[in-house]
Amino acid sequence: MRLPAALGASSLARRLVLLALTWSIGALVVTALVMGLLFQRAAIRRVDETLADLITNLAAYSDVEDGQVYAPPFTDERALRTYSGRYWEIAEPTADGKIRPIARSHSLFDSTLQTPPDLVAQLKAHPGRKIAYPARGPQDEPLRARAQQNFLPGRKAPVIFLAAEDRSSVDRDVSNFIAATSAAFFLMAALLIVAIVIQVRVGLRPLFELRSEVAAVRRGKAPRLAETYPSELMPLAQELNALVEHNQQVVERQRTHVGNLAHALKTPISVMITEARQRPGPLAEVVERQAEAMQKQVDHHLRRARAAARTQGQGERTSVAEVLDELSRTLDRIYRDKGVAIDWDAEEDLYFLGERQDLLEIAGNAIENACKWGRSKVRVRADELSPERFRLLVEDDGPGLPPERRAEVVQRGTRLDETAPGSGLGLSIIDELARAYGGSLSLSDSPLGGLRLEADLPRAEA
Repeated sequence: MRLPAALGASSLARRLVLLALTWSIGALVVTALVMGLLFQRAAIRRVDETLADLITNLAAYSDVEDGQVYAPPFTDERALRTYSGRYWEIAEPTADGKIRPIARSHSLFDSTLQTPPDLVAQLKAHPGRKIAYPARGPQDEPLRARAQQNFLPGRKAPVIFLAAEDRSSVDRDVSNFIAATSAAFFLMAALLIVAIVIQVRVGLRPLFELRSEVAAVRRGKAPRLAETYPSELMPLAQELNALVEHNQQVVERQRTHVGNLAHALKTPISVMITEARQRPGPLAEVVERQAEAMQKQVDHHLRRARAAARTQGQGERTSVAEVLDELSRTLDRIYRDKGVAIDWDAEEDLYFLGERQDLLEIAGNAIENACKWGRSKVRVRADELSPERFRLLVEDDGPGLPPERRAEVVQRGTRLDETAPGSGLGLSIIDELARAYGGSLSLSDSPLGGLRLEADLPRAEA
């Protein structure tokens, strides 16, 4: 069965609660309607029985003299009071299918009981049967009426006996019953909602615990899931543990493979650089320059592979404030002669979800780049974006960077000013490490007048 989109996209707990409430409240509504209908039928049945007794008494105690029908002197106390709400009438059918009254109760005063146009035909088709129908009384009140056609001794023509009772009290009793039943069922529905929510929350508690444990494993707070779940969840917990172990083995093999490859390349590259330096000449200069470029690329890709492996392994927490304080003191000494002041700010409980060395490379390259190009001021801010992410913001008051050149400087080895010191890998390293941690790097104009660098990085719980 295909679920509605509103249920399919919601949480499992919400789906269970909504489905249970839909069926339960639907059942309550149907039950309330059925009970109201049964109560109404029972009330009307009592009125019909009363009217049937009244018709039976009229037929039993009416007299016929010379073909004329005479009503009994006493039938019902209420029938003696005018417009009391209980009425009777003795009539006879006419040739044109209508009814002509013969006698009536004092309660009708000068009125007659209303009858359907086809009543005579129905009574003729069902002789002896008491037929019920709705009518309006002398004061326009709703009536429940019954009629029966009989033959009395001493009279050849049939006689129609009619009795009616005001059903206002019945309708009022039914309305009161429905109101009381609705209030009771509303209270029952409210209690049922609370019971369903509690039942779902308690029943799904192992799932919530499993989610928390998976999050703890992902953040590095636990090495594996505890296998203490109900039998339905135990296979899932065991498979997740097996998946974690498999991922750790794959990552470790990748790190080992990359490390072996990098070290295997470093030795020949070092030999090439050494030999080129020992034999000066145009060819040696070309070989030395290309070998150094190869060495930088090897270092860069080795660093990137290690960072990617770290993000998939067990998490570590690194204090952002401590790293920024260390970097600012170091770079203050380096750029003291230039007169660049570093203003940094970060919350004490802000932590980077990763290794300290990676945050040092990201923040160090960003701040050093700002100090290099800034004239007198560098501003560094680290603030929370969400419970799982934070932002590292580095700004300077230097010449800035045109928008069309910003994508270019992130590329490996790109240097806009060849006379400035550096390898051109600083922003590239930041971008690669940020991406490895599932974040991003963006460049824009700073309110200070220079470049604004913003890195989106993972945040660890305090």
